[in-house]
Amino acid sequence: MTSYKNQQLPLEKVFRDPVHDYIHVKHPVILDLINTKEVQRLRRVKQLGTTSFTFHGAEHSRFSHSLGVYELTRRICDFFESNFSSAKIGIGGWDDQERLVALCAALLHDVGHGPYSHTFEHIFHTDHEAITREIITSPETEVFQVLNRVEAGFPEKIAQVIAKTYPNPQVVQMISSQIDADRMDYLLRDAYFTGTEYGTFDITRILRVIRPYENGIAFQMNGMHAVEDYIVSRYQMYMQVYFHPVSRGMEVVLDHLLKRAHFLYQTDPDFFLYSAPLLVPFLRGDFTLQDYLTLDDGVLNTAFLQWLKAPDKILQDLAARFLHRRPFKSVMVEQDKDWQNLNQMAQWIEAVGYPLSYYTAINSSYDLPYDFYRPESKSHRTQIELMEPDGSLVELSQVSSLVAALAGQGQKDERFYFPKEMLTKPAQGQLFEEFYHQFQGKIHNGKIIHDKEFTHDDSTSYH
Repeated sequence: MTSYKNQQLPLEKVFRDPVHDYIHVKHPVILDLINTKEVQRLRRVKQLGTTSFTFHGAEHSRFSHSLGVYELTRRICDFFESNFSSAKIGIGGWDDQERLVALCAALLHDVGHGPYSHTFEHIFHTDHEAITREIITSPETEVFQVLNRVEAGFPEKIAQVIAKTYPNPQVVQMISSQIDADRMDYLLRDAYFTGTEYGTFDITRILRVIRPYENGIAFQMNGMHAVEDYIVSRYQMYMQVYFHPVSRGMEVVLDHLLKRAHFLYQTDPDFFLYSAPLLVPFLRGDFTLQDYLTLDDGVLNTAFLQWLKAPDKILQDLAARFLHRRPFKSVMVEQDKDWQNLNQMAQWIEAVGYPLSYYTAINSSYDLPYDFYRPESKSHRTQIELMEPDGSLVELSQVSSLVAALAGQGQKDERFYFPKEMLTKPAQGQLFEEFYHQFQGKIHNGKIIHDKEFTHDDSTSYH
């Protein structure tokens, strides 16, 4: 009898997908993983969190993204095996024995994400990558039980890929690098569902010029312009979609809402036992993996509905702001020129009755469009290598003036958030509005504002 590891489905299973047309499943292990309760939970977790408050079509889930990453990884494995197998090109070629590791890691790379994941992580100090590895390696999960049927130690191999410690760099970079199946899928998928064109790039060309080499994955030199297109698309998506100020305004409201609940639990746990029982282990700070796996966006939204009737007026108000889409207003800030004015604005906000810790925030979003290897850096990204016809490698920014202009240039958007009502309040509000308009149209210089009076919420990426 054929082992589970080498089994093929008698008839290929397909999932219809708006981005990739068909997603093809040929291995029983992949189909069984898709049907686990841990992977199915991802249907109930939005891919882009609060972005749907700005781009109303962005209701897609982490489940559909996970299938998309699997599909792109499958296509890359097929292309490598057909054209660059170790049998054909020798050292540096693709070993198709690694296919199942790559496919399983691709499908499971986001299985540890929670509801509104990055905001949730910030308040409750969870780590979705660590939880992903725990889901994969914990004998109590269905995911582990499926993976463990492949062979002894197989779940640990998948966890190593997620942790970027797996010994085959080709597999790791296929899932996690500056141009990988994960990023390629979320750019295309997020562009499709937000109704924007920023994230589109020539995926067909990229999948034709990608190739393995001994230390990872490279791209043929004649595909440089397709890679440039991808880098620019990613830059545009971060600036226009992922860092959108309204989405971040809703994220600030959510952050403060969860923070208020966390504070109130210390003095009134009974209210939360009634209104949000599935959140209590997190408010208490002693959650288990099974507690975590009960959470999804619906659990949080149901709690927020209950909090509309909370005895605490701040919790009640923040819940209403989130559920009824009333984001905080924002203005771009600069440290040297704006600090005194920000303090003055804060005084006016406090004077009309808004506690600063729950109704203001300085939110910083930051991303590098592309980075090259920096030996002095504590953590660096895998740089993109282009391969010449003779097999020699050149780092992308060395031959692309377009990418060189973006390389190492961090894109930061730093904003001061406050209740929109401040612009219509009498007395202080009139003065506040004058100060607010002074900020409009100013050029952001990328400096960080520091002050203990404001809430600081640094966000690096929605993914």
